[in-house]
Amino acid sequence: MKGEVARRQRVLRVRHVQHAMAVAETARARDEAESIARNAERLRKVRGDLFSGNGAATGATFASMQELAGRLEQAGRQLDGALYDARRKVEAKEGLTLAANRDREIAEKLKDRARADLEQWRENKLAALPRYRRMQRTGDV
Repeated sequence: MKGEVARRQRVLRVRHVQHAMAVAETARARDEAESIARNAERLRKVRGDLFSGNGAATGATFASMQELAGRLEQAGRQLDGALYDARRKVEAKEGLTLAANRDREIAEKLKDRARADLEQWRENKLAALPRYRRMQRTGDV
C-alpha cells in the first residue's frame, strides 16, 4: 500500500513537470507570435510612411521608393504567413497544455485515492487487532 502511494506521488511529480513545461512552451509560442505581429505592424508603418514625405521626388527617387514599397509589401505577406503559422502553433501548444493539466489532475486524484485507501487499510488492520494490542498501539496502556 505504501508503495502505491509512493508510485502515485512520483507520477504526480512527473505530471506536474510536464504541465510546467507545456505552459512554458505555450508562453514561448505566444511571445513568438506577438513578436511577429509587432514586426508586421512596424513593416506596415514603414511602408505607409514611405510615400508620406512632402518633398519633391525625382523619377529615380520615386522608382527606388516604389521598388522598396514592393519589397516591403512582399515581406509583409511573408510575415502574415509566418504569423498564421505562429498562431496555429500557439493553438497546438495550448491543446498540449490542457492535456498536460488534465493528466496532472488525474494523477493527483489517483494519489489522493491511494492515500485514502492506505489510511482505510491501516484503520481496518488496527480494528482487526485484539483490544489489548490496540491499546498498546495507540499508547493507552
